[in-house]
Amino acid sequence: MRWQEPGVTTPRPPTVAEARQRDKARKAREAAEQWAALQEEKREQRKATGRKVLIGSVAVVGVVGAVALGYHLLHQDDEVAASCVKDGTNEVVPDEYCSRGYAGSHSTFIYAGSPYRYYYGGSSGGIGTIARGGTIEIPKGTTAKTKSGTSITKSGSSVSRGGFGSKSGGSSGS
Repeated sequence: MRWQEPGVTTPRPPTVAEARQRDKARKAREAAEQWAALQEEKREQRKATGRKVLIGSVAVVGVVGAVALGYHLLHQDDEVAASCVKDGTNEVVPDEYCSRGYAGSHSTFIYAGSPYRYYYGGSSGGIGTIARGGTIEIPKGTTAKTKSGTSITKSGSSVSRGGFGSKSGGSSGS
């Protein structure tokens, strides 16, 4: 039939293959719509959760910062660690090198001054490591403590050393 008159001619019923194809296309279209709706829902959930996590993280960081600042202000430490180091290289040596003033078994003793000095603050991993992050001058208003337990304080322009085994005093002839 090449020509059909509108309203008079009835369409032929679809074949089994055509009906199957239409049904398959309809199901695929519905599945794609469901998939898109599910993906949109998941995206909205992630967006809402991401905002909550970000807000929570900012709050936690703020609280931790406030606690750390409060702790720092309330517990200002006026004691620093002192390490005996070799002058010039900042190599950490035993504390008795600074207190006795000798250069060791294979070096020459320097009478003009000790080749060792105290290094205040910073970090040192122990004997033989290099001290970093501190200073060679004791900070004002602080007390330095060596690993051997000796306390070093700075009052005015003089430095006093004391602790277990130290003695102060002298003899004068009359």
